[in-house]
Amino acid sequence: MNSTVPVDSLNEALTKNLISFTLSFIINCINGAFVYIFCKSEVFQRDPRYVLYIHLVINDMIMLTASVTLQILTYTVRLSFAPCCIMLLILVTTNKNSPLNLAGMAVERYIAVCRPLHHTQICTVQWAYTLIALMWGVSFIPAISNVIILLITRPLIVFSKNILCFPSLTYNTSHHKTQNVVVEVLLCSFVFLTLIVTYLNVLCAAQAASASIQASARNARNTILLHGVQLLICMLSYTSPFINLTLVTAWPRERTKIFFATFLLTNVLPRLLSPLIYGVRDKKFSSQIRMHFCSKCRKSVVKRTHLKGES
Repeated sequence: MNSTVPVDSLNEALTKNLISFTLSFIINCINGAFVYIFCKSEVFQRDPRYVLYIHLVINDMIMLTASVTLQILTYTVRLSFAPCCIMLLILVTTNKNSPLNLAGMAVERYIAVCRPLHHTQICTVQWAYTLIALMWGVSFIPAISNVIILLITRPLIVFSKNILCFPSLTYNTSHHKTQNVVVEVLLCSFVFLTLIVTYLNVLCAAQAASASIQASARNARNTILLHGVQLLICMLSYTSPFINLTLVTAWPRERTKIFFATFLLTNVLPRLLSPLIYGVRDKKFSSQIRMHFCSKCRKSVVKRTHLKGES
């Protein structure tokens, strides 16, 4: 969620918007392939692990679309207060959803290894959808709180004006800054603690388990470690203000280029890396991808070859 006032030339603005749009389109197409695989297979739809995973993918697609849309709008049109708040509600809520989703996936792996007899009873598809609903509710609270604080602290005339729609520019009171710090610290602490506790418990279970169960425990342990990597990728968006401040202090004339580069590195690219790492690593998902898309590619090649032979 970058926050820059665009002062670029027309060519620079067009180039940046084109790069952002193209990257977001490609990333959403790749992530959309994972959603397509999930929807085509009932095996995935009956597994809470994959329900949570595909929610992470869809959430990242929504967040990427909202983030890039806001960036493009800053170069084209200023929004009135109401549509800006709706866009920011979506952006802030989905931004908080990603780490919570990773925590939920880690808990599911912990139950599968450390409470295997209860796994099928606790971790049902209904449980996964209930957890997703809870995530959205928890993430929506700080997002709507930002709007409420703005309504309380700003004069009514402000809401009739068009504004530059970025979180740090729209929500710029001291109350907003305090709330953001508190929410981010609590959120990151909760998710990190969840990952650490589940990892240590799975590690202990792997050491105490029989040889037949150790392989499953080892996979679960590696999966939770992977969630830690995914969490660090998701947290990159929180580091962009510090990166911007450091680099702009050193190179003030390159301000807009620095902001754009950090926007791509901390907001756009992580929306691809986080789902892609997990989806490609998972054997079931990767096999389904090969089966669906590689088979279609082969059929397409065979069809073109057949048509050339007839001609």
